[in-house]
Amino acid sequence: MFDSNYSELDTLNVRVFPLAKRESMTRLEDVLIPPSRSPEPAPAAIEPALESCVEAIRKARQKNAAVILMYGAHLIKNGGSALLIELMRRGWVTHLATNGAGVIHDWEFAYCGLTAESVRDNVARGTFGAWNETGKSLNLALMIGGTRGWGFGESIGCWVMENGDVVPEAHELMEKICQYPTDATTAARADLLAAVSIGLATGRHRMRHQYKQVSVAGNAWKFKVPLTVHPGIGYDIFTVHPLFNGSVIGRAGGVDFKRFNAAVDNLSDGVVLSIGSAIMAPQVFEKSLSVVHNLRFQKKRPAISGHSFYVVDLHEGSNWDWSQGEPPKTSPEYYLRFCKSFSRMGGEMKYLCCDNTVFIHQLLQRLGVPEASTQEGESAEPEEPSSFLYDDGSGGEF
Repeated sequence: MFDSNYSELDTLNVRVFPLAKRESMTRLEDVLIPPSRSPEPAPAAIEPALESCVEAIRKARQKNAAVILMYGAHLIKNGGSALLIELMRRGWVTHLATNGAGVIHDWEFAYCGLTAESVRDNVARGTFGAWNETGKSLNLALMIGGTRGWGFGESIGCWVMENGDVVPEAHELMEKICQYPTDATTAARADLLAAVSIGLATGRHRMRHQYKQVSVAGNAWKFKVPLTVHPGIGYDIFTVHPLFNGSVIGRAGGVDFKRFNAAVDNLSDGVVLSIGSAIMAPQVFEKSLSVVHNLRFQKKRPAISGHSFYVVDLHEGSNWDWSQGEPPKTSPEYYLRFCKSFSRMGGEMKYLCCDNTVFIHQLLQRLGVPEASTQEGESAEPEEPSSFLYDDGSGGEF
């Protein structure tokens, strides 16, 4: 037997506070960009790449190839939710991927229309991230989803659209654990049972999401477009909550990595959009492509080919011509991971220095509505902005 002498400080006794008491810095109604609004002009320097991106997406969808949009949290925080939803609704995007913060801001907007806090001030007070509704909802949604074999994005999307979910009774969980001890969902049931044993209420947990119409996770679940979330333990504020369980987060993220791999397996002649994700997107993609190639080669299948990458960020330093290969290690541009990693992944990589929401809005406008959608009677005009912001009155209180 080995005894560990390392100290641990659990979050179980962290004091959490009502979200209503937080001084939130961003209001949904102030930042939300309606798809019907004319987009701001894109920088002239990126026009050729933007047009080639539009054409690449059209060709990819004609061939039924994947169009994977990987994004950072600021795309949501800066009001891009409705634009992503419209891209999904029109069928231009086949897979979404984000980090933990991407779903945190999305969930808070869906719940109360407010998000973001002062990190400096609240860390000093010991309150940063210690908001009960956010932490409890996200952790609980993942616990329940895990008992169904669901991933991160799917679990949150269901929680939003169904205005909460149901925690089974303790005896039901125990019966399933004993009946199916080696089932893939047994560990998830054990984690949920452990939470019940320390006071988590069973039965339906109701949560009214006033603005779920603009939830990317919720609409991805509704449209059955995979949204995968790629978290890091300790990265996100839901790890501050007493309900946090590392195995729950890891399990959900593990399912989503497998689902992301499936999307990459369909990437030949497809497109990857990396929007404001300097770390998650390149790091996750390179591992996923290696997995896909490993499995393909075992079955004598060819490597992924004919794909293209469009990397969008505000960094102005990427003046390097990546089509000529990588810059030398003495160049600062060598260390731009979000360019360098994608440049190593085969296919063609283009970097576009542009505001994230401006790029997405321009992309949506230029893509328009697919002909098939118009023929099926779908309106070519996006929904009016007023339809995105209202309390539908469904559900109860948390």
